Amino acid sequence: MSKARLVITAVVVEGRCQAEVARSYGVSKGWVSKLVARYRAEGEAAFEPRSRRPKSSPAAISPGMVELIIRLRKELSEQGLDAGPDTIAWHLAHHHQLTVSRATISRYLTRHGLVVRAPKKRPRSSYIRFQAELPNQTWQADFTHYRLVDGTDVEILTWLDDHSRYALHVTAHPRVTGPIVLDTFRQAVAAHGVPASTLTDNGMVFTTRLSGGRGGRNALEHELRRLHVIQKNSTPNHPTTCGKVERFQQTMKKWLRAQPDQPATLTDLQTLINRFTCAYNHQRPHRSLPHHATPAAAYDHLPKALPATSRHTDTHTRVRHDRIDDSGVVTLRIAGRLHHIGIGRTHARTHIILLIEDLHVRVITATTGELLRELTIDPTRDYQPQSKTPRPRRFGGFPMS
Repeated sequence: MSKARLVITAVVVEGRCQAEVARSYGVSKGWVSKLVARYRAEGEAAFEPRSRRPKSSPAAISPGMVELIIRLRKELSEQGLDAGPDTIAWHLAHHHQLTVSRATISRYLTRHGLVVRAPKKRPRSSYIRFQAELPNQTWQADFTHYRLVDGTDVEILTWLDDHSRYALHVTAHPRVTGPIVLDTFRQAVAAHGVPASTLTDNGMVFTTRLSGGRGGRNALEHELRRLHVIQKNSTPNHPTTCGKVERFQQTMKKWLRAQPDQPATLTDLQTLINRFTCAYNHQRPHRSLPHHATPAAAYDHLPKALPATSRHTDTHTRVRHDRIDDSGVVTLRIAGRLHHIGIGRTHARTHIILLIEDLHVRVITATTGELLRELTIDPTRDYQPQSKTPRPRRFGGFPMS
């Protein structure tokens, strides 16, 4: 029997004083009075458990916004694109000018039964992450299988920039061979420059290091050696080393399978791949990149790494992420001395990237890559003022020639 029933019975049936009942059961007199009034108004319904939900939720989002979140989830999933809370929040902010937290979106997706629990899935925090500091510092490559409408098995070869996740070159082939790998690498180099290093698995089309020395280097290895590109290969049975390109292939194949018109020929497949690559590079936000930038933005607005023999060994280059303070200034330490760089109050609290090569500095926005300022640091000065166009000197009210 619940305490509420005991209290009401003691007052109504036994006729005991409410104050006495409150002392006997260790409750407040106000609660006893409220129970008795509820019983006289509602009868037996007074004994039913009461909801503790607040009468109002000022922080709750509107039903229309909930409907928009559910619709975005459905549309993105049907297109074979990522439809997680981070991606939905990005679309709400950029396409609908709405700010909703990731936790709120996740809560409503769960409430509507749109989240599939995976308790046995390895947590992301357990992986040791690495990322190249600059574009072209490392290119990852791999190929995967895909079936055409008639069941023909074909292969898709991908070259991906490790720093930005930019898809450099993605092509479909009946079968990926050594000459094809070399040809696609050369095409990627012609379009994007020579990388400092490559990272692949130990497939024979990429390396012969596990073949016992038979046959010497393959075509790709000779090309990398000629260009002074460092070749890196994953440890056998450790596929997560090349996880970025494998994740890209997983996303691409999910998108391909979601298309209403499945490819019947290699040409059809390549057309779809080109569509996906364009959207992936230039339109789709990537949650692994700072501020969910697109791969193209991350790739295009940073200096490109070069093979080791092409660099000046005495040059000190670095990349730093920062935010402009309320006064429109960002600080940078060079040779142990702190310098203040004026950017302008109009850019206060803007997230930026500083590209530093010795005393030469470029300041760009982290989200769009817009160049805010380019300067050479004066090491003798603390504050680095914005350059101003000198006004013509005047004499007697007339400009001097």
